[in-house]
Amino acid sequence: MILTTTNTIEGKRIVEYKQIVFGEVVSGVDFIKDFAAGLTNFFGGRSNSYEGELMDAREKVIQELQGRAAALGANAVIGVDIDYEVLGTGNNMLMVTASGTAVVVE
Repeated sequence: MILTTTNTIEGKRIVEYKQIVFGEVVSGVDFIKDFAAGLTNFFGGRSNSYEGELMDAREKVIQELQGRAAALGANAVIGVDIDYEVLGTGNNMLMVTASGTAVVVE
Protein backbone atom coordinates (compact mmCIF):
# COMPACT_ATOMS: atom_id res chain seq x y z
CA MET A 1 0.00 0.00 0.00
CA ILE A 2 1.42 3.37 -1.05
CA LEU A 3 0.73 6.28 1.32
CA THR A 4 1.64 9.84 0.40
CA THR A 5 0.83 13.34 1.55
CA THR A 6 0.82 14.53 -2.06
CA ASN A 7 -2.12 14.33 -4.47
CA THR A 8 -0.15 12.37 -7.06
CA ILE A 9 2.33 9.52 -7.02
CA GLU A 10 5.35 10.10 -9.22
CA GLY A 11 5.65 7.44 -11.89
CA LYS A 12 2.15 6.06 -11.20
CA ARG A 13 -1.14 6.81 -12.88
CA ILE A 14 -4.31 7.00 -10.79
CA VAL A 15 -6.94 4.92 -12.58
CA GLU A 16 -9.72 5.03 -9.99
CA TYR A 17 -10.69 7.21 -7.07
CA LYS A 18 -12.52 5.22 -4.40
CA GLN A 19 -13.46 7.54 -1.53
CA ILE A 20 -12.08 9.41 1.43
CA VAL A 21 -10.87 7.06 4.16
CA PHE A 22 -10.23 7.74 7.82
CA GLY A 23 -8.40 6.23 10.75
CA GLU A 24 -9.00 7.16 14.38
CA VAL A 25 -7.19 6.17 17.56
CA VAL A 26 -7.92 7.47 21.05
CA SER A 27 -5.27 6.42 23.53
CA GLY A 28 -5.18 6.97 27.27
CA VAL A 29 -2.01 7.77 29.15
CA ASP A 30 -1.79 5.72 32.33
CA PHE A 31 -0.68 6.96 35.74
CA ILE A 32 2.89 5.64 35.42
CA LYS A 33 3.50 7.35 32.08
CA ASP A 34 1.86 10.53 33.34
CA PHE A 35 4.03 10.49 36.48
CA ALA A 36 7.22 9.88 34.45
CA ALA A 37 6.30 12.70 32.07
CA GLY A 38 5.71 14.98 35.06
CA LEU A 39 9.24 14.26 36.29
CA THR A 40 10.62 15.00 32.84
CA ASN A 41 8.67 18.26 32.81
CA PHE A 42 10.13 19.19 36.20
CA PHE A 43 13.76 18.23 35.45
CA GLY A 44 13.73 18.93 31.71
CA GLY A 45 14.43 16.72 28.74
CA ARG A 46 12.36 14.54 26.45
CA SER A 47 9.45 12.45 27.65
CA ASN A 48 10.11 8.93 26.37
CA SER A 49 6.82 7.69 27.83
CA TYR A 50 4.72 10.23 25.93
CA GLU A 51 6.81 9.91 22.79
CA GLY A 52 6.32 6.14 22.84
CA GLU A 53 2.56 6.54 23.25
CA LEU A 54 2.47 9.02 20.38
CA MET A 55 4.48 6.78 18.05
CA ASP A 56 2.30 3.77 18.90
CA ALA A 57 -0.92 5.71 18.24
CA ARG A 58 0.44 7.05 14.95
CA GLU A 59 1.37 3.53 13.76
CA LYS A 60 -2.07 2.22 14.70
CA VAL A 61 -3.90 5.02 12.87
CA ILE A 62 -1.84 4.43 9.72
CA GLN A 63 -2.62 0.70 9.87
CA GLU A 64 -6.31 1.50 10.27
CA LEU A 65 -6.20 3.89 7.29
CA GLN A 66 -4.48 1.26 5.15
CA GLY A 67 -6.95 -1.42 6.19
CA ARG A 68 -9.96 0.69 5.29
CA ALA A 69 -8.45 1.60 1.91
CA ALA A 70 -7.61 -2.05 1.16
CA ALA A 71 -11.18 -3.07 2.03
CA LEU A 72 -12.33 -0.74 -0.78
CA GLY A 73 -9.95 -2.36 -3.26
CA ALA A 74 -7.48 0.54 -3.23
CA ASN A 75 -3.72 0.06 -3.43
CA ALA A 76 -2.76 3.62 -2.41
CA VAL A 77 -3.92 6.55 -0.32
CA ILE A 78 -3.10 10.08 -1.48
CA GLY A 79 -3.35 13.40 0.34
CA VAL A 80 -2.74 11.78 3.74
CA ASP A 81 -3.14 14.15 6.68
CA ILE A 82 -2.45 13.16 10.30
CA ASP A 83 -3.77 15.27 13.18
CA TYR A 84 -3.18 15.09 16.93
CA GLU A 85 -5.47 16.30 19.73
CA VAL A 86 -5.35 16.11 23.51
CA LEU A 87 -8.63 15.15 25.18
CA GLY A 88 -10.02 14.48 28.63
CA THR A 89 -10.51 16.50 31.77
CA GLY A 90 -6.86 16.08 32.73
CA ASN A 91 -5.58 16.18 29.15
CA ASN A 92 -4.60 12.53 29.58
CA MET A 93 -6.14 11.20 26.37
CA LEU A 94 -4.48 11.41 22.98
CA MET A 95 -6.51 11.34 19.77
CA VAL A 96 -4.73 10.72 16.49
CA THR A 97 -6.71 10.87 13.24
CA ALA A 98 -5.66 10.30 9.66
CA SER A 99 -7.49 10.89 6.40
CA GLY A 100 -6.78 10.64 2.72
CA THR A 101 -8.27 9.55 -0.59
CA ALA A 102 -8.19 5.84 -1.40
CA VAL A 103 -7.17 5.26 -5.02
CA VAL A 104 -6.13 2.54 -7.43
CA VAL A 105 -2.86 3.14 -9.27
CA GLU A 106 -1.19 1.19 -12.08
